[in-house]
Amino acid sequence: MCGIVGVVGKTEIAPILVESLCRLEYRGYDSCGVATLNSVGVEVRKDVGFVQEVAYRQKFASAHGGLGIAHTRWATHGGVTRENAHPHLSCDGTFAVAHNGIISNHEILRRELRGLGHRFSSETDTEVFPHIVEEIHRSGISVEEAFVRALRRLEGSFAIAMISSRDPEKIYCARQRSPLVLGIDSGRHFFVGSDVNAFLHFTRRAVVLEDGEYAVLSRDGYFVRAIADGRTRSKPIMEINWSLGETEKAGYRHYMEKEIWEQPDVIRRAMEVSQKEIVAVARLMRAAKRNVLVGVGTTYYVSLFGQYLFAGLAGEFSPAFSSDESGELLMMDRETLLLAISQSGETFDTLQTIRQAKADGARTAAIVNVPGSSMTREAEIVIHQNSGPEICVISTKAAMAQMLLLMRMALELGYLRQHPPAMENLDLLREIMELPDLVETMLRNQQLQIRDLAHRFSNRRNWFYLGRGLYTPIALESALKMKEVTYLHAEGMAAGFLKHGTLSLIDEETPCVFLIPPKEAKDLYDLTMGSVAEVRARRGKVIAFAFESGGGKFDEEVILPKASVWLAPLLHLVAGQVLAYETALVLGRNIDRPRSLAKSVTVS
Repeated sequence: MCGIVGVVGKTEIAPILVESLCRLEYRGYDSCGVATLNSVGVEVRKDVGFVQEVAYRQKFASAHGGLGIAHTRWATHGGVTRENAHPHLSCDGTFAVAHNGIISNHEILRRELRGLGHRFSSETDTEVFPHIVEEIHRSGISVEEAFVRALRRLEGSFAIAMISSRDPEKIYCARQRSPLVLGIDSGRHFFVGSDVNAFLHFTRRAVVLEDGEYAVLSRDGYFVRAIADGRTRSKPIMEINWSLGETEKAGYRHYMEKEIWEQPDVIRRAMEVSQKEIVAVARLMRAAKRNVLVGVGTTYYVSLFGQYLFAGLAGEFSPAFSSDESGELLMMDRETLLLAISQSGETFDTLQTIRQAKADGARTAAIVNVPGSSMTREAEIVIHQNSGPEICVISTKAAMAQMLLLMRMALELGYLRQHPPAMENLDLLREIMELPDLVETMLRNQQLQIRDLAHRFSNRRNWFYLGRGLYTPIALESALKMKEVTYLHAEGMAAGFLKHGTLSLIDEETPCVFLIPPKEAKDLYDLTMGSVAEVRARRGKVIAFAFESGGGKFDEEVILPKASVWLAPLLHLVAGQVLAYETALVLGRNIDRPRSLAKSVTVS
């Protein structure tokens, strides 16, 4: 959720803080603030709004000081107000803190501190922390020791960055079940950030903090210690292979548009992932008595897509679960393999599911996009999908890569099991190599047609996305894209569900987007066309994403490039992304930063 950045250097750092904060804004953007240390003491500037507008109003860039912290918020405790914006100060104004996570015992701590005379100015859970540090420090204990003792009193999850005029040369930071990374730009700056995007424009050298660790940064260097016993930890420096250019818009109107158009290259990268890694996971799956897939949001729908792939290509029942509910449903043991999917590698519910699997003795594997993320260290086997940074809050290219990697795994498992459909689809890998050209052709030839649809149908408040079989999770994901970025009601479902209740909602004002399979998928094609007829009989508007004309059976049709049965849904995926984007553009939505959403959900 929220984004934290801290910088210590030998020059004025406010402009660096602002630039870094802008690059973390996808983690939350209802309010923001900076705190710098200078000759006057701790100076805090903050307000409600997006980073650039608040930075302009509050003159962030003119704040003086050679070290500071900043924060962009996604509200959890307390409304969206200036008082609830971070950083938060202690009573005496000498400690300033930015925090991501949830301090679950904050109410108990707040009551205790009030009894000691502390005054609070916000509704946030975060604000208890600088007051605890202040209270401990009053007894003559050093700032570092007061910081550590305060950390030991917290329950819940936290990534914390703190500065203090009591120790004006240092930034203190700590992590417990919420991501925090150090950036090492030796000789110039040292950074702390919620993820590597905070400092990628300055350095690609990073140190990942583990749960239960804290770090102290100064102009001369840094050290990392354990919260529990204060022992110094030796930490490797990781080189981030993302380029700065991948974090820029590069002439596109929005990051979402750019990331949709990057998918041909993302497909190529997914095919470059080492076959050795694919085989390692497939062998674990073959050895396990049961295999389960988990994700949440888009990655849950990716997992559902994988469920169909493993059934069809490998003859393997691998049920998919939404990780936010898996604790109520999943039963794992030593004969279970859990395959987790996450773009950020920090998704709280999915991380919790991995941890529970390990506690139950299950094997674990993960597909992850962000290097150095928690999941890359928690899972036993990790496949780095190498999609590059995804800046838009709405996930597009990451999902494409994940689906292709699952397809490769399903094929490999099918080969290991000598499952006939996999053996009959030896050409599928060759066909995937042609997919980038198909996607690029579709974007060049069909985007304008989809834009026209968006203009004509953007006034419709309710949408349905319908598919059968392998196309069902694509319908669910396409509906999610539409609701996320347009704020319209959109519902995805298996087309067979229509006659079990949903048909009562269909009328001439209801656009129904059908994902029509190629005719080669005869049974699915016939079933889908039967559902089309049901909608048209009730005067619903049928918008078909198809591979050939319906000959008058559709109200609107977008004809996609010819693709095989297994790859056709991926072209539907892209078409659904484009329709959501173009509709949001017509409606004037904030496309890269939709209301109420954040990129990485790191709280429960």
